[in-house]
Amino acid sequence: MTRQAGDYKQGTEKSPRGRTAVRRFRATAEYDGTEFAGFQKQKEARTVQGELEAALTRLIGGDRVVVQGAGRTDAGVHAMGQVIAFTYSGRLSVEGLTQALNGTLPPDVAVRDLRRAPAGFNPRYAARAREYRYSIWNGPRSPLRERSTLWVRSELDVAAMASAASAFLGRHDFSAFGGADPQPVRTIHRISVRRQGSAVTIDVRADAFLRGMVRRIVAALLAVGKGTLEVSAVPGLLTAGRPALGGASAPARGLCLRRVVLGRRSGDRATTMETGHED
Repeated sequence: MTRQAGDYKQGTEKSPRGRTAVRRFRATAEYDGTEFAGFQKQKEARTVQGELEAALTRLIGGDRVVVQGAGRTDAGVHAMGQVIAFTYSGRLSVEGLTQALNGTLPPDVAVRDLRRAPAGFNPRYAARAREYRYSIWNGPRSPLRERSTLWVRSELDVAAMASAASAFLGRHDFSAFGGADPQPVRTIHRISVRRQGSAVTIDVRADAFLRGMVRRIVAALLAVGKGTLEVSAVPGLLTAGRPALGGASAPARGLCLRRVVLGRRSGDRATTMETGHED
């Protein structure tokens, strides 16, 4: 049963003069993206940002609470390590606010690791790296995996996919693998392709991503795994000056934002705090 804001009366916080404190918070958000039109709020469409803002607004009973995210995941894309931030003017403590928010949110989105943040903190600009995982099921049909993995019937050559993936490492103009962007240069720090039984995972960590970039990279690697694209042809896709493979993109349901790395850079190294879970 969904609880109301009034059900959470313990652990309130006030300013020294008894007035309600205005506080900045950040948290990790997890969501099943299947029924969402993406993270970013849109008119007449169900979004993760929209649900978070609606829940917070109901809790304080006032004006719209703006929620900012570290990444604008597309329609159908999931997250287990999205970082959000918002300013809260209610009276609930951190624990009480976490409970109230999760009690108000729908079943396909939740928050954890709620904590205070500096005034003006914006996770989009504080993020130093983001990591996505694309999940593939390369075995018999599995209904329980339908919402979060891509089913590929034909046997995939994972060794060839891993070899091809190395072409994406480093700093490149990724225009051929993403939506139009005035600054298409991105740096991929790590990319791996692994098989465990029938499960094949593609993990990509970069400083930032163009829209649709990971799913287009996955589409190319799948073509290699199926034998319809040579490993040696992949580097040329990056520099061809046109959408790779005609703009082919893997379905959204296999993609998950697993981790956002926050922190300040010192020289070539970053002092970071990572959200999300390790396998």
